[in-house]
Amino acid sequence: MEELTQRQKKIGGLLQKDLADILQKAATDGGLRGVIISVSKVNVTTDLSVAKVYLSVFPNNKGKELIEGIRSNTPLIRHEMAQRTKNQLRRMPNLEFFIDDSLEYIDGIEKSLKGEENPIKNEDLLGRRKKS
Repeated sequence: MEELTQRQKKIGGLLQKDLADILQKAATDGGLRGVIISVSKVNVTTDLSVAKVYLSVFPNNKGKELIEGIRSNTPLIRHEMAQRTKNQLRRMPNLEFFIDDSLEYIDGIEKSLKGEENPIKNEDLLGRRKKS
């Protein structure tokens, strides 16, 4: 993966902070009490035209429904972001939203390490191997 430029990092950081605010407020206003949305990272393309926004959602079973709601409101979110960042950014990148499942992945590793889910005792935890 290519190294991000300082400018990409700076814009990513700027977007990350404001998006977290906007999305959390939208979720709360939309009646999703007790749902925590955090923006785990924002990767901006080299030409600064697209920002890929990775979201962590807790509880994670709300992620799918939440991301669909966010995607359908992307134009509104982008407009709000453009208002907030107009002094720092000339052009608002297009926003693409993804669920960041690295936390679930880490959680799975931690459970394995603690021996809470032992694949030797419970073979269903292992993916079925295909016989070659």
